[in-house]
Amino acid sequence: MVTQETINRINELYRKSKAEGLTTAEAEEQKRLRAEYVQAFRENLRGTLDTIKIQNPDGTMIDVKKRHDEKMKKKQQEELERIKKSGN
Repeated sequence: MVTQETINRINELYRKSKAEGLTTAEAEEQKRLRAEYVQAFRENLRGTLDTIKIQNPDGTMIDVKKRHDEKMKKKQQEELERIKKSGN
């Protein structure tokens, strides 16, 4: 979880990098903090996307995550069948 303190430190390191440059240790810290922030952002976005439901004009609901999972499973099965047919 990214805290406000982490975001403040990322911003502080950014400003310092533009003003005077960073030491090797600070550059590594900046890289690590940014990666942590991006990972938290992705997890949050995935959680949001996993809860989306779409209502069709006829009133039925589509669970986007379930539909995506089914689509990926079908794609994997088709790929396995293609590999088997090609003889590899």
